[in-house]
Amino acid sequence: MHHTSAEKAFVSLCVCVCVATEHDDTAIIAVMVALSSLLVIVFIIIILYMLRYEGNTNMQPQNVPLLARSPSTNRKYPPLPVDKLEEEMNRRMADDNKLFREEFNVGGHIHTHTQYDHSRVHLSSLEGVPDSDFINASYINVSPRPKEETVNDFWRMIWEQNTATIVMVTNLKERKECKCAQYWPDQGCWTYGNIRVSVEDVTVLVDYTVRKFCIQQVKPQRLVTQFHFTSWPDFGVPFTPIGMLKFLKKVKACNPQYAGPIVVHCSAGVGRTGTFIVIDAMLDMMAAERKVDVFGFVTRIRAQRCQMVQTDMQYVFIFQALLEHYLYGDTELEVTSLESHLAKLYAPSPGAGCGGLEAEFKKLTSIKIQNDKMRTGNLPANMKKNRVLQIIPYEFNRVIIPVKRGEENTDYINASFIDGYRQKDSYIASQGPLQHTIEDFWRMIWEWRSCSIVMLTELEERGQEKCVAYWPRDGVMVCGDMAIELKRDEECESYTVRDLLVTNNRENKTRAVRQFHFHGWPEVGIPTDGKSMIDIIAAVQKQQQQSGNHPITVHCSAGAGRTGTFCALSTVLERVKAEGILDVFQTVKSLRLQRPHMVQTLEQYEFCYKVVQEYIDAFSDYANFK
Repeated sequence: MHHTSAEKAFVSLCVCVCVATEHDDTAIIAVMVALSSLLVIVFIIIILYMLRYEGNTNMQPQNVPLLARSPSTNRKYPPLPVDKLEEEMNRRMADDNKLFREEFNVGGHIHTHTQYDHSRVHLSSLEGVPDSDFINASYINVSPRPKEETVNDFWRMIWEQNTATIVMVTNLKERKECKCAQYWPDQGCWTYGNIRVSVEDVTVLVDYTVRKFCIQQVKPQRLVTQFHFTSWPDFGVPFTPIGMLKFLKKVKACNPQYAGPIVVHCSAGVGRTGTFIVIDAMLDMMAAERKVDVFGFVTRIRAQRCQMVQTDMQYVFIFQALLEHYLYGDTELEVTSLESHLAKLYAPSPGAGCGGLEAEFKKLTSIKIQNDKMRTGNLPANMKKNRVLQIIPYEFNRVIIPVKRGEENTDYINASFIDGYRQKDSYIASQGPLQHTIEDFWRMIWEWRSCSIVMLTELEERGQEKCVAYWPRDGVMVCGDMAIELKRDEECESYTVRDLLVTNNRENKTRAVRQFHFHGWPEVGIPTDGKSMIDIIAAVQKQQQQSGNHPITVHCSAGAGRTGTFCALSTVLERVKAEGILDVFQTVKSLRLQRPHMVQTLEQYEFCYKVVQEYIDAFSDYANFK
């Protein structure tokens, strides 16, 4: 890792001591004592100076001055070359993370002070207020959560440190416990002490929210952006590092060069905060030196603030994020570069024996399906409810329906919650109902208030039943407590719209549900053009805006290939419209982590790119995306 200027000063002073002691044996003790004392004093002054003032020159979390590291040659956990990362991770994760826990516990015994005074942030003193220069924050640019009584101090720190970026890695409430005071107004403006904070803009996405504030003590005003990561459970880690890596990239891209330190806080300002800072620093080290030193860096930041990286799970998550970045890199594309990217993907890949597109898709298919995580779907009582035995929902995101009174195993249906662009559980990816699961299907629609159903299969294809008719051709169809009435049936260019009135007789309530039945997708192959797909996605989104954003139920036959492709395209196009950015690879990868075989074939994967290209071509002017 590159030394900070404070560390470089320390190294050069050490060399001076060695040179001086070689020339005059008679004065060796006096020279050593004098120079050692001078060295210690100068070093302390440099450290304090750097900690205090280096922040004013674009101090990123990884560039903070840290105490000189111990040489790693004799260390039990030396830096790892990136090409050994996967192999080493597999070794340390064996036997339920045994070696990772050992490594974390060794590091955990180092630096357990409550907080070093040399690294704390000093505020300007308020006249007549004792200890008003104190805030519980340290110069690794981290801060604990603002509490109700410290919110004014928090904004005073933001102003005095010339901070332009706040990174928040906790939710306000977790498990009904207050984790952080809301230190910003929901809308309009509010004054904290003598600092006026107004909300300029809020963007809510699935993993994080971006808020832009205008803050003012005296003129001129300043813009402060808060990046609030919302997908990090307390005492746990995010399900996948993809969201965190995208979040971190956004934070770094948006922090202005002129700004002071980035302020990072979670609840206590150590666990999640430390994890975020270590990932950031190690990605920089990976780029500069092709190696990572997680153990060494965690040890060093604990010299600045105790308990940074609080649990072994967080420690392992750091490695998972680094491996994710090493294996797959940054796959985000500006819409303007899609055409040239596709040209590269279609060119033969040297040495791979296949084209770039196929090589990219093979990376996806190498991700293991976790059969041990499908317990409920594999219970004997539920096996007959599955259309295809390889496609069963994972336990962590399966759709649960209410148990029928006195009947065991009636909470299962072969369906998974799937995250969208702006919110979690945007879709329910389901298999097409079987004759004996129609009632369960409608109980699911009712329970989760789904008002839009997208059907991507015909009832019969190539002489085989692919889905049963779960709606009436006319009149009313009764399934247990549920009655379904067909109100309207209208043919559009490539799909049929059916308006259904669903009545729950037990609750004596009714609800309108709209079904979009797409006709242009053969069981083998893809639709002939992308326009019909773009049209149906737009129609579904319009219906969602009118009916409230409850989950969209999407199904084909088994609920994976065509269903996955629809969810991928819907998510990718939403991002293209909002940001002018797409990431087909990571979108599909994320879907496959949520349900097996989502986007099943190379042809379906290629279709995702083709539809996006078609959509972009329809808007030749890039300004249309903003």
